[in-house]
Amino acid sequence: MTPIINLEGKVGLITGIANEKSISTGVAEACAQAGAKLIITYQNEKTRAFIEPVIHRLGVEDVFLLDVTRPETMDATFAAIEARHGKLDFAIHSMAFAKRDDLHGRVVDTSADGFALAMDVSTHSFVRLAKKAEPLLEKAGGGALVTMTYLGSEKVIPNYGVMGLCKAALEAATRYMAAELGAKGIRVNAVSPGPLMTRAASGIAGFDGLMAAAVERSPMHALVTPEDIGALTAFLVSDAGRLISGGVHFVDAGYNIMA
Repeated sequence: MTPIINLEGKVGLITGIANEKSISTGVAEACAQAGAKLIITYQNEKTRAFIEPVIHRLGVEDVFLLDVTRPETMDATFAAIEARHGKLDFAIHSMAFAKRDDLHGRVVDTSADGFALAMDVSTHSFVRLAKKAEPLLEKAGGGALVTMTYLGSEKVIPNYGVMGLCKAALEAATRYMAAELGAKGIRVNAVSPGPLMTRAASGIAGFDGLMAAAVERSPMHALVTPEDIGALTAFLVSDAGRLISGGVHFVDAGYNIMA
């Protein structure tokens, strides 16, 4: 019997792996276990060293430089995907950045440059990635785009600052692109994990307190893991999720429902 999450024959792009504990690492592992052929990107040569263990463990052959602040690297990555595979079945966007002062400071104090940088890397990069992926997803007969968001998009989270605005815009982009691309069989979704300690999270002051609150207040009294996020994402990009599009899907032990 074929398992419900079956990615055999599918080609998927995974961005945002920083190290073994990254959300994208859990996603890559789940997709690989389901049979997908993976393409992994890295931001620069310094960061590549940290993801080598993931690359080797999963046997990934296609590894490309992708720095969203350098458009030529995205162009080169998608040109290589087309040349080597001729299609793309799914792509995972897991990138976000804001200056520390803009995370920890007041939103009203955010500089124009800081706001623009955070929105460009955290939000518009998903739009650009979708634009590049669109023709390759069409060649596959349709496919899936998934981005990573957080509850700070709709609730005020201490020390999350301008990133809350970026995530709100990211979720809006998810809905609009789902509407625009649906006729081509392309699904667009956002996954919203509960707090977990990643390299990105380590830059948020008081994050240990957020994790403790999630355990205490969530109905299931548990922290999410990269494996949990990977399982949901693999389902969404598989044929089992073929009619799921435009949504924000929480994996947080129910924390988001609590007042």
